[in-house]
Amino acid sequence: MDHLPDGARLRSDSTSSSASQSSRSKALLRQRLSQLMTCIEDMSSDDEAGEEVSRTLDEAFQLCGHFVPTDAFRLHIVTWNVATAEPPEDVISLLQLDVQTSTDLYVIGLQEVNAAPMRFISDLLAEDSWSHLFMDTLAPKGFVKVTSVRMQGLLLLVFAKHVHLPYIRNIQTTYTRTGIFGYWGNKGAVSVRFSFYGHMMCLLNCHLAAHITNALQRVDEFEYILETQDFDIFDTPHVLDHKVVFWFGDLNFRIDDHGLHFVRSSINSGRFNLLWSKDQLITMKKNEPFLQEFEEGPLNFKPTYKFDHKSDTYDTSSPKTWLGFNGKKRKPAWTDRILWRIKPLPSEEEEDDDVDDKASTSTDNMQDEYPFLVTQNAYTSDMSYGVSDHKPVVANFTLELRKCFNMPLVHVSPEGVWSADQNAFLTYVVQEDFMSSTWDWIGLYKVGFKHTSDYETFVWVREDELPEVNEVIQRSVDKEKIPLLGGEYVLGYYSTNMNSIIGISENFQILESKRGVMADPIPEDINGISK
Repeated sequence: MDHLPDGARLRSDSTSSSASQSSRSKALLRQRLSQLMTCIEDMSSDDEAGEEVSRTLDEAFQLCGHFVPTDAFRLHIVTWNVATAEPPEDVISLLQLDVQTSTDLYVIGLQEVNAAPMRFISDLLAEDSWSHLFMDTLAPKGFVKVTSVRMQGLLLLVFAKHVHLPYIRNIQTTYTRTGIFGYWGNKGAVSVRFSFYGHMMCLLNCHLAAHITNALQRVDEFEYILETQDFDIFDTPHVLDHKVVFWFGDLNFRIDDHGLHFVRSSINSGRFNLLWSKDQLITMKKNEPFLQEFEEGPLNFKPTYKFDHKSDTYDTSSPKTWLGFNGKKRKPAWTDRILWRIKPLPSEEEEDDDVDDKASTSTDNMQDEYPFLVTQNAYTSDMSYGVSDHKPVVANFTLELRKCFNMPLVHVSPEGVWSADQNAFLTYVVQEDFMSSTWDWIGLYKVGFKHTSDYETFVWVREDELPEVNEVIQRSVDKEKIPLLGGEYVLGYYSTNMNSIIGISENFQILESKRGVMADPIPEDINGISK
């Protein structure tokens, strides 16, 4: 890992300059210039020659510099081992909602969520307390829980601004157990993959083997996770097939060799760099090629493990128990980490040796035409939270990309006036062919909804036959299902095959019904006091 000075930003991209990529670009450029010279000799006018030169120079810039991304999105990742604790009162600081407002995606990876048998069963029936807290915090800010996956104490949550929902598609989740020889889920990984504006992303939340002596086992576990996790997507069946992978969690790597006193004095003096050379993950990356593909920002924050409960003081427990056995006094370590990987371009040996074939397919290559740049803006911990013996780690990224598409698969909109006094109507139009299903449905959501199942009511799409592209289809909504008090709502088309909302309407107003006025319902909130 290359450490940068304070304030520096780490950037990587899907068109990063490598020796193999540079040689391919030069070969293609030489070929196009050769073709240009041949064409110029056959040109009948200077105008034709000028047009050909201009076109070829454009291609040359594309081959050497590639396309410049046109859109930027902010991604905020949190990883936190919560040590079975209940959530704090709020997570505003953790999500940096008090200082930043431009985030597009939130990803929260938790480890050691309370998974006691009765608690785990109750969480299966309803959202766990941590999920509730994050949803209650983010929904008023316009964020919707896109998906989540849990394996015992491992929990991964993904939130997006609702305007991005139609462009997050093909969502799939999976998990891998590595505890007790792979039979127990106290250790392992949960992951989510999806397409974001056509770019394949994978998020991997891990909790690896503990203890300072198990560094090699942690590497083996991660390699096993990468090898065994698969998805039912033909072009990205495995984690490393995705254009970008974010790997985070309680990776449990420790600081070797240095004694407790040296580690603590280095931390107290802010000389974290003295500990980097003995960090197990940094050391392992030097010898493991597959780890070298993952990037990480500089560890310019205090190690996040192990702290006294509700304190920012490192472990003060006695090193000896009353029976004389070794106690659990732990040396501080950066156990909680966030890394990322941009899929490397294939090497020359992996491609066809025929230059002509390369020239004909290069501009169609998704990584050439639609690059994906990742810039890390911040990588730090939040010492203000004390419910666990770990401190949460946060990273903020800018994702620069050229959208592969900018139109929803389905356009959906309300028709006419909506109120509970009469049946309402909506229309939807399939704008691009996709694998639709008669199990698809259109939900009515109150603005500020928390997740895709948080609808007021829904209607099935047309059941007798699948729609044609650009065909306008109307569906009715029974007035008995429409909220009496009205308010601001949206309609969302949910695809069962893609596990996501692929079309969402503009905000619209549902009028308060006459029945509602006559019933004179007690408002839920009077002068800020909930009733």
